[in-house]
Amino acid sequence: MSDNANNQNEQLHDQVAQTAARAAASRAGYELVRLYAKNCSLETPELPEIFGTPWKPSVKVNFATHSKLLNQSKDDSPVKLASYEVVLRVTVTCTVGEKTAYICEVNQAGIFVLRNIVKQEEIEAILGAIAPNTLFPYARESISNLVNRATFPALNLTPVDFVNLYRARKIQEAQKQAAAQQAAEKKEEPVA
Repeated sequence: MSDNANNQNEQLHDQVAQTAARAAASRAGYELVRLYAKNCSLETPELPEIFGTPWKPSVKVNFATHSKLLNQSKDDSPVKLASYEVVLRVTVTCTVGEKTAYICEVNQAGIFVLRNIVKQEEIEAILGAIAPNTLFPYARESISNLVNRATFPALNLTPVDFVNLYRARKIQEAQKQAAAQQAAEKKEEPVA
């Protein structure tokens, strides 16, 4: 009798585990499954002469991101999966006077899997804001290490909030679109 009860308990446990797994698979979300440096470079065109120049640097930092779809589940699949490669390019140019001390560029990449996210706005927000926010600390560390290995003074980039940058860019795009629409409407009005 106790063997039968144990079997029933095991079956019930298996059913609960399967139900929980299906529920977890059906929830929307994303995860970073791979993180890697796609490209790293440091150019020092004025070495060793730059070391004799008084160190009063001017640092310029540029960011760019791009993403590409790697794989996507079939339309009839109950769980919608899509994997994307997101690359954050950070370029730091340090000049001293008219001389370029260094140009450091890191392309930090990651593969992100999106599960059950089908709205284009949500996909864009993850790829354009959340993913770069995740990648930036790694790019920042790589840049710091490269600059340090060239024996320049330490460079610690300020943290960047890509979510706020993304929101600001979306607001600007909406304002430009509204202005263009107003201009088009004014153009179409008949002149009396």
